[in-house]
Amino acid sequence: MTAIAGVWRLDGRPTASDECARMLGPLKMYGPDAMDAWSDRDIALGRCLKRFTPEDDLDRQPLVGASGVVLVADARIDNRDELARNLGLQARRLAETSDAELLLRAYERWEADAFDRIFGNFACAIWEPAHRRLVLAKDALGMRPLYYHRGPGFVAFASMPKGLHALPEVPYEPDEDRVVAFLMLTPEEGGQTFFKGVEKVEHGSFVTVTQARVESRRHWRPRRESLRLGSPDAYAEALRAQLDQAVASSLRGEREVAAHLSAGYDSASVAATAARLLAPVGGRVHAFTSVPREGYVHVGRRPRLVDEGPLAAATARLYPNIEHTLVRTAGRSPLRALDRNFLLYERPVINLCNEVWGDAINDAARDRGLRVLLTGGMGNLTLSYTGDELLPELIRQGRLVRWLHEARGLHASQQVRWVSVLARSLGPWFPAWLWKLARRINGASGNNLFSYTMLRPSRVEALRLRERAKARRQDLAYRPWKDGFEGRMWMIDRGDRGSWQKGMIAGWGLDVRDPTADRRLVEFCLSVPTEQFMRDGVPRALARRALADRLPAEVLNAPLKGYQAADWHEGLSAARDEVAAEVERLAACAPASVALATERMQQLVRDWPQSDWNDHEVVEPYRLALLRGISAGHFLRRAVGSNA
Repeated sequence: MTAIAGVWRLDGRPTASDECARMLGPLKMYGPDAMDAWSDRDIALGRCLKRFTPEDDLDRQPLVGASGVVLVADARIDNRDELARNLGLQARRLAETSDAELLLRAYERWEADAFDRIFGNFACAIWEPAHRRLVLAKDALGMRPLYYHRGPGFVAFASMPKGLHALPEVPYEPDEDRVVAFLMLTPEEGGQTFFKGVEKVEHGSFVTVTQARVESRRHWRPRRESLRLGSPDAYAEALRAQLDQAVASSLRGEREVAAHLSAGYDSASVAATAARLLAPVGGRVHAFTSVPREGYVHVGRRPRLVDEGPLAAATARLYPNIEHTLVRTAGRSPLRALDRNFLLYERPVINLCNEVWGDAINDAARDRGLRVLLTGGMGNLTLSYTGDELLPELIRQGRLVRWLHEARGLHASQQVRWVSVLARSLGPWFPAWLWKLARRINGASGNNLFSYTMLRPSRVEALRLRERAKARRQDLAYRPWKDGFEGRMWMIDRGDRGSWQKGMIAGWGLDVRDPTADRRLVEFCLSVPTEQFMRDGVPRALARRALADRLPAEVLNAPLKGYQAADWHEGLSAARDEVAAEVERLAACAPASVALATERMQQLVRDWPQSDWNDHEVVEPYRLALLRGISAGHFLRRAVGSNA
């Protein structure tokens, strides 16, 4: 993995080389193994390298192509063999070629069309001296970060904002607008970031910078296609092949890896597949499962699977080369890593409770000397998609006989009440007020924006956040989607994952790889008809069939959904004084107190609950609103400063 940076002095000043070196300094935490730069009067590009794959030993960036094009790239290319064939590279020559060089060759052959031909994770900057043009690009799913700033007389880019902020000409100030939208869970569409004056290259896009303008274009937008195979078993076999390919790509260069292992389908299937692929070469998977403290008793109105350890162990027992470890956080404070988060990720964290156990797994993987961590973070949209949108799709298509069949199956097999079946089917067309009323009657949470966010209502109105959410197709009533393809694409588009990946390098030396976010797997799952994901009213039917060869039946048929960090409140309660102190700091910080309802936060500290911690009346104000408010407020507080 590589951190890249560069500067182009549009005003012709010959200071680019020194400025690029200044930018690379703070980025070395993400690439400590080597640092190199190239410059030519008013333009300079550089990179800091962290070696993971065997091909990283061949990395000699920055690279100058035969055409004079100069490239720096943060890349792990998964379809190396395919690209080599199309480029006419022999196998022996490919073995001597780094991923960055392969990307350069692809660009010299196909220019911007090359980006859509590359499968894997990449962010790159390309200088074309003949056209006096700078091109910045990111992979389809945005697994590598890339930021830029266009100022008077110059443009600069860097893997992380701290590289840009090394230049005094780049402002150092939080973007309150983006922070409050983050608290509303508004999609991160567009180039806006959490810092004013700092823009990002969007996933699946490239930005072209010339003396006259900056232009952003998409290079990846999957087409709505419907894959037609002969039988449900054929779809299952095809999904297994896609999963095997995705995991194999994520294992590149490693014989021992760390992996998340929950009681669900996604991380379990990734860990199991990795174990199967590594077994012939004597490789091992160190699988980690977060569980509550010993003796913890969950008290709540709804039954939940709070201890995922036994089901995770059932998966691990199938594979002799899986070493299974239970991770307990034992009341660790969710606020303990706030300053470190700011340094590593340069953005607020959405779920501080889950970060507690995630950090504990990171610590355990690092302490074992592991370098790669496998996850299944995008599995809900790909591998284990439920197919819930099938019911409204059938209604919309007028296929009422098939709808009745699926509705009866859902009612019978999943014990879903008929009123809920009808709500899932017709909910997309309900007026927002009616859907909220129905949810309230059903005892569901999340009916009120201010129940799960700590935003000050006046800021929501002043910044017109509701209108902006609507413009980005965010439904604040949380009605079901009526189209599975559109719903999943919206979820894919809403996040920006690259900064987390980069932060894990600096924090733990871990390269996080998510096979469920493999572009080939994503495109395959988006092309599978929704009726393959739900059959006879059984959600995740495709995953159940496909994963039957690698996961135990008790995992595939588990009746309850896992509840991560069920003992979250114990760590929070132990840190009550720490919470109170941070809330007081936020109340004294102008940007935080303007955006956040700090008076409500102070009241929540005073009215600390003594019980019912896992009922939504407590979860919403404390686990969601208070902790997210602290995370966002801390970012605002730390980002108020100067880089001069």
